Amino acid sequence: MPLLPKQQHPNLLVGPSTLDDAGVYRLTDELALVLTLDFFTPIVDDAYDYGRIAAANSLSDVYAMGGTPVTALNIVAFPDGKLPEEVLADILRGAAAVCAEANVAVAGGHSVSDQEIKFGLSVTGVLDPSKGMLANSGAQPGDALILTKPLGTGLISNAMMNDASDENAVRAMTEVMVRLNRAAAEVARECDAHAATDVTGFGLIGHARELAVASGVTVTLNAGNLPAIDGAMKVATSGSFFSGGERRNLAFVEKDARIQDSVPDEMRRLASDPQTSGGLLISLPESRVEDFLKGMRERGETAWHVGSVGEKEDVSLVLAS
Repeated sequence: MPLLPKQQHPNLLVGPSTLDDAGVYRLTDELALVLTLDFFTPIVDDAYDYGRIAAANSLSDVYAMGGTPVTALNIVAFPDGKLPEEVLADILRGAAAVCAEANVAVAGGHSVSDQEIKFGLSVTGVLDPSKGMLANSGAQPGDALILTKPLGTGLISNAMMNDASDENAVRAMTEVMVRLNRAAAEVARECDAHAATDVTGFGLIGHARELAVASGVTVTLNAGNLPAIDGAMKVATSGSFFSGGERRNLAFVEKDARIQDSVPDEMRRLASDPQTSGGLLISLPESRVEDFLKGMRERGETAWHVGSVGEKEDVSLVLAS
C-alpha cells in the first residue's frame, strides 16, 4: 500500500509490508510480541456465538504467526438504547469463554456508541524469534500446502441472510468458526513448517496468493481436494447467493492466477469464498505431511493436503482441477 507510511524500526521483525497476519516486535533475542486486532459486524444471529466467533477469529492471527496469545482487549461498537444490554453481555460472555479456552487474559477494552454492532479483539501474543516464526514469506519450492478447516462460511452465511440456509448448515458453520487454530499452530511448529497464514476475508485463493507473492514462489491448489463445511456445496451449486466479497476475491487474483478451465464453477466459488475465522494454510516439507495429519488426529482435529509449492512461474497461483 504505497499511500501508507513505511514502518522502519530495528526491532519490528514483521510489519505491514508483507500483508502478514500480525505484527511482530522483538523485546529481546528470545522474546517478541505478536500484535493484531480484528473486528466485524455479526455473522450469526446468536449474540453469544457471535462473541465466540469474533474471539476465535482474532486469536487466529497470533496462531498463524506461530505465537501463543496471552492477553486480549475487547473492541465494541454498540447501539445504545436500541438493543438490550443483555445482547452486549452475551457477546462479551462468548468472547470470554473462547479466551478462557485459549488461556488468554481479557484485560479490558473500549466501547463506542454506533448504529451498527461491531465487535472484535486486539490480541497480544508471544514467541521466541530465535526459533523462527510462521510468517507468510517462508514457503519453499517442494513444500506441501495443508489446510486446517473446511471452507464455506461465506456461502452459508450469505444464504442464511437470504433465509435460504438450513439450521444444520448454520450449526456446522458455527462449530467451524468457534474452533481455535491452536492445535494447528502447535503441530505446524512440531513439523518444521516454513510458512503459514490464516484464511479469512480474501478467501483461500487470495491468501494463498499473498503467501506465494511474499515467498517468491508459485502455489498450486488442487480444487478436488478442497474441503467444504456441510451445506456449503449446496449453496455453491445453487447458482445464487453470490457475495460481493466472493467476486472481489476472484478479481483480486485473476491477473496473477491461472484457473484451469476444468475446475467446476462450484469449486471456484468455494476457493474464493470469504471466510470468517477460517483455518490455517500451512506450507511445510512434503516429507512431513503424514506427520502433520497424524499430529492433528491425535488432538482430535482434521486437516487436508490441498496443494503444493513450486518455483516461481508467470503467475503466483494456479487453481487446478
